[in-house]
Amino acid sequence: MSELPFRPREKLIEKQKYFQGIHNYTHLKAPNDKITSVAIPLALAASSIFLIGRGIYKYAHGIGKKE
Repeated sequence: MSELPFRPREKLIEKQKYFQGIHNYTHLKAPNDKITSVAIPLALAASSIFLIGRGIYKYAHGIGKKE
């Protein structure tokens, strides 16, 4: 017995044509992909740079040491 496909073939071809027709990078084709591919990594990089900078400042000035 053969299994039925998850989606009809026509719908699949329609989606394929839509994504192949967009002139953009592959990882930025869906509407919400800009959030996951650009915004989240930028936020993580900014917060890590801030925390590293704060740690270096505290280390250089001797702030926050426990006795």
